[in-house]
Amino acid sequence: MSKTALLFAGQGAQFVGMGKDFAEQIPDAKKWFDRANEILGYDLANVCFNGPENELTKTENCQPGIFVVSWVAFELLKQRVPNLNFEATAGLSLGELTALAAAGVFSFDDGVRIARQRGRFMQEACDVTKGGMAAVLNLDPPVVAEVCKEADVEMANLNCPGQIVISGEADKIAKASELAKAKGAKRALALPVAGAYHSRLMASAKPKVQNMLAAITMSSPKVPVISNVTAQPHGPTTEIASRLVDQVTSSVRWEDSMRHLLAQGFTRFIELGPGSALTGFMKRIDKNAQSLNVTDVLSLEATVKALAAS
Repeated sequence: MSKTALLFAGQGAQFVGMGKDFAEQIPDAKKWFDRANEILGYDLANVCFNGPENELTKTENCQPGIFVVSWVAFELLKQRVPNLNFEATAGLSLGELTALAAAGVFSFDDGVRIARQRGRFMQEACDVTKGGMAAVLNLDPPVVAEVCKEADVEMANLNCPGQIVISGEADKIAKASELAKAKGAKRALALPVAGAYHSRLMASAKPKVQNMLAAITMSSPKVPVISNVTAQPHGPTTEIASRLVDQVTSSVRWEDSMRHLLAQGFTRFIELGPGSALTGFMKRIDKNAQSLNVTDVLSLEATVKALAAS
């Protein structure tokens, strides 16, 4: 019998219009967007559905927006597939919050609040630093590590074979990108981001995230939730909070996280939330794994159909 893991999208997956067809076509979806608006005190749903893009990409809007759309995808899939069983969850960076909520660690309401505050604290760190990020393609991790050491930047995301994201001061990222290409990288692409996520430039956000999480009631996860920091299941609730604080400046070990699940016998991975980046990563990590995703009504129907056939 196949084991199923649910995967939740991270920052960068957002697009104007995300979640709109859910809310327009499925009444149960709209209530979650309404609830998020009520919690936050402003119309987050309108920003997700209609933009403008520069408002949606602000970290304090983007993070709760992706959390809510991913949660709605999760709830709608459970509704359509009442016997859905999943044995683990994982999420890319911000998506780890949705993965924890889906595993029952904290409520939807608290998840929305955490995502909004985390986004605000990270935006504040971006505003006082001149950071950037770049995706290095087709260069082995040890060589990327050499580049990072030489340029004084950090590996932010180890996503899949052939894709590592580096993070640091903008001028140093430019230098690192040239070094990477000189060492054989196929490309080094600057990313359109507000700052240097998952690097030491985010350090000022850590104590703020720590204080915020101290006020959140957490329960033990109902299924294993893979930590971005360790690529292993989270431990006790005290450790979950600590790992979420560490995650702000630590590398996201996504490929290692997926390889851990594959080694545990997981063969089906369902991505929930905007976009399909995690599905693309999985195809690079293990093309034999079954990868499904729910990002809109059309993909929801396709995933329901695929699950019914398996």
